[in-house]
Amino acid sequence: MQPSVFLSAVVLSSFLILAETATALEPDAALPPYQVVSGISGNLNSIGSDTLNNLMTLWAEGFKAKYPNVNIQVEGKGSATAPPALIEGTAQLGPMSRPMKGEEIDAFEKKFGYKPLEVRVAIDALAVFVHKDNPLQGLTLEKIDGMFSSTFTRGGTNVAEWGQAGLDAWKGRAVSLYGRNSASGTYGFFKEQALAKGDFKSSVKEQPGSSAVIQGVSADLYAIGYAGIGYATSGVKALALGETPDALAAASYENCLDGSYPLARFLYVYVNRNPALPMDKLTSEFLKFVLSKAGQEIVIKDHYFPLPASMASEVSVTLN
Repeated sequence: MQPSVFLSAVVLSSFLILAETATALEPDAALPPYQVVSGISGNLNSIGSDTLNNLMTLWAEGFKAKYPNVNIQVEGKGSATAPPALIEGTAQLGPMSRPMKGEEIDAFEKKFGYKPLEVRVAIDALAVFVHKDNPLQGLTLEKIDGMFSSTFTRGGTNVAEWGQAGLDAWKGRAVSLYGRNSASGTYGFFKEQALAKGDFKSSVKEQPGSSAVIQGVSADLYAIGYAGIGYATSGVKALALGETPDALAAASYENCLDGSYPLARFLYVYVNRNPALPMDKLTSEFLKFVLSKAGQEIVIKDHYFPLPASMASEVSVTLN
């Protein structure tokens, strides 16, 4: 099931009040405040998603402000680096912009005898960005597939120049493609959802991080690229997307919540938690902070979308 459909089918009722005031992007008033506890110190390592790199850093700073004796190291080289780090014990926190794959879960379970704990920490609109001066406002997923894919799984045809995308003023101007490398969860999500599991063109300029994608697009008038909405800058704009021309939806909070934006997704942090034992206090308190009102305010500060209290509370009960 696509994440946007999941959102609308499972938690939309929890979002109705939030959606009415989404322009203000306030966290759910029912989210609990974070309560400082005693005896928290030590080191935490976070290895994983580049998309979550800024968020993890901001959460780490907010948590350390409450617990000065805690040190948190954050490394974001791609979601694919999180499962090995958890398995090898080099990280307690494994941020990912996609769910763990079956083979990643199997490798973890083979080592420990139980599955990793999946914690949803925020909502993202994986956005397709163009230069700020590009006249287009939106594209169908078929056109996106025609631009980025060599296999055209969505049934369209090759889109190599902007006239083929409906931009007559730029007819003959080649489309310049920017994307992520295969270690990225954003790469995998875009491949599965936007390209319907098709293959990328070899002409996509693969970037090591989301910031590099945005920098490339902002410096290239004829460029198009994809990244999490939290990386948007004044030099780019996010296109409305949809299955058909009359169903284009902006990459907004409301459209992620109701399922009309087709590339909505959850952001995750995975941890090694033995279900037969209490979670270690440092990791547990960090995740409680992330899922608190203060933690979700940081989500908004980093231009992602907050979780509803109902979803945050589902996870919180497993952290004790």
